[in-house]
Amino acid sequence: MTKQDYYMFSDDYYQRLAEGSDMSVESNGGNSVTMSMADSSVGSNNSVRTRLIDDRPRFRPTTAATTRNASVSHSVVLPGVVVPRAFGGDMLAAALMDKRYQTEGLEGYDDWTIDLQQLSMGQAFAQGAFGRLYRGTYNGEEVAVKILERPENNMEKSMVMESAFAKEVTMLATVKHQNVVRFVGACRKPLVWCIVTEYAKGGSVRSFLSRRQSRAVPLKIAVKQALDIARGMEYLHSLDIIHRDLKSDNLLIATDKSIKIADFGAARIEVQVEGMTPETGTYRWMAPEMIQHRSYNHKVDVYSFGIVLWELITGLLPFQNMTAVQAAFAVVNRGVRPPIPADCPPALAEIMSRCWDANSDFRPSFMLVVKMLEQAREEIMTTVRHARFRGCGCLAMPLTRD
Repeated sequence: MTKQDYYMFSDDYYQRLAEGSDMSVESNGGNSVTMSMADSSVGSNNSVRTRLIDDRPRFRPTTAATTRNASVSHSVVLPGVVVPRAFGGDMLAAALMDKRYQTEGLEGYDDWTIDLQQLSMGQAFAQGAFGRLYRGTYNGEEVAVKILERPENNMEKSMVMESAFAKEVTMLATVKHQNVVRFVGACRKPLVWCIVTEYAKGGSVRSFLSRRQSRAVPLKIAVKQALDIARGMEYLHSLDIIHRDLKSDNLLIATDKSIKIADFGAARIEVQVEGMTPETGTYRWMAPEMIQHRSYNHKVDVYSFGIVLWELITGLLPFQNMTAVQAAFAVVNRGVRPPIPADCPPALAEIMSRCWDANSDFRPSFMLVVKMLEQAREEIMTTVRHARFRGCGCLAMPLTRD
């Protein structure tokens, strides 16, 4: 498995169930991110090999010989398992909840090991090539349950994914902030890993904007949401954590309407900048240095925030008249950025422009972004009041250049 394969896993790209994949690494405009789905066919050599994440789940008995001889590209089902009716044929959920197999935690994080007897699994609502996201309850609390499939027939890939799982758990267990999704716990089973976090009833910011059909939210709400995001990112950067995939799909709306930064599958501790793998994240929100495979630092998150701020103000999907690849080409080779509305308050226009500067050295820190947003909020509350922007006006404007 190459480094890029690993980061494609750890980007944690999910697509909404029942939605098609266009094989591209980009937002599909809803509460999801599309990616290619793994092959779910039965392997060669006439032995029974079915991936747990098969959309047409089939549990069949397997022998020890079958397990040893299975092909690299397919996981082997648990011997003799019958999926309980309660799981509706969902093999991942059944593999997690199977009482015959011991629950294991993560070394050094035993206190975070979940008690599966307290976990009630609900329906899956998103799926990626390596796992699914489910709604559930844990000790009576609504939670999001991420189940990842362990590739039992590829030891190298399994070790890499185990490392990614451990890093994500370590980060989630370390962070504690009102604008970062709260970690509930995790565990390991023979064929799956599981991470449980708080469930955000409001869904993602992208789905929220999509439901409004490109109608911009009131400016007061947009600035409040931007402040929540900036404060959460300021906290993460203070711990030397780079998110690397900051976008509206990974920003969740809690019951109290606050914004929670989620999906740390792509995050990592900032230690060795040159060794970081590019193309983590999604092109519409991705900093040019990542697109170009150049070295980068925490300022890639600042760039992405500038794009998210534009989304909040306009209600639109960035570069919505382009494919993700076209957007990446335009950003890198022509210095294109989303068009700032003519009636956008100058203070917010300045924040966006500075955040998505092509030179990362000129981008502000999140500490400064928070201060700038607080000042902008005061100006807006005294001069603009209930203003909102209509996205349709932006589309007729030429794209800006940095």
